[in-house]
Amino acid sequence: MTDPRPRPDPGTLEEMDAELVQCRACPRLVAWREQVAREKRASYRGEEYWGRPVPGFGPDDASLLIVGLAPAAHGGNRTGRMFTGDRSGDVLYEAMYEAGLASQPVATHRGDGLELFGTRITAPVHCAPPANKPTVVERDTCRHWLEQELDLLAPTLRAVVVLGGFGWQSLLPVLSASGWTVPTPRPKFGHGAHVVLQPAAPSRHPLHLFGCYHVSQQNTFTGRLTREMVTDVLRDAARVAGLPV
Repeated sequence: MTDPRPRPDPGTLEEMDAELVQCRACPRLVAWREQVAREKRASYRGEEYWGRPVPGFGPDDASLLIVGLAPAAHGGNRTGRMFTGDRSGDVLYEAMYEAGLASQPVATHRGDGLELFGTRITAPVHCAPPANKPTVVERDTCRHWLEQELDLLAPTLRAVVVLGGFGWQSLLPVLSASGWTVPTPRPKFGHGAHVVLQPAAPSRHPLHLFGCYHVSQQNTFTGRLTREMVTDVLRDAARVAGLPV
């Protein structure tokens, strides 16, 4: 396995993202993302797939961070941008637009004009996993990217919305190691969950942590999660992050 740690540590999110998209640390994920990019879905046969790790998306001075799970095989892995080009992204970006966090309600491809306001989107795992299920080892191998992202966002970061239980469980230990105090026992995930983490390191500020069901088709098609439910959580998070709603 290739050593996933970048050297030297990047000083900006742009530098970090440039290194991230070259990562080949997880053999199973590398093989899968590249296989999908070669074989393609029939409806996207004429497109060139991204087929690499997908970096975070949004401004480098964001006060709100949205944390998902991992890129979709024919979404982010195809377009090269988080939650872009799939049904999950359709729900998320429409909700973000309604909450005043995005310039348009649709995300189809990089270069489509979409802009995020005060908000960045990332994930604990940056490569598309088979069956949308990364292993614990893959999650932990990818962890240092999330730690660096949090460190670089720390001066402005005030709130985080976590989509789904996997992201919640992945993020809590990273937050603890990155300068915030996570209560014991750890806060439980749930839709609408909200906890404030106190700073435990310099340059950190109190951080509002929100839970939201993941915008997967399994949740949205069954009615367990509606766009309005997502919008409500995003609006609450935006308010405490100091963003206009």
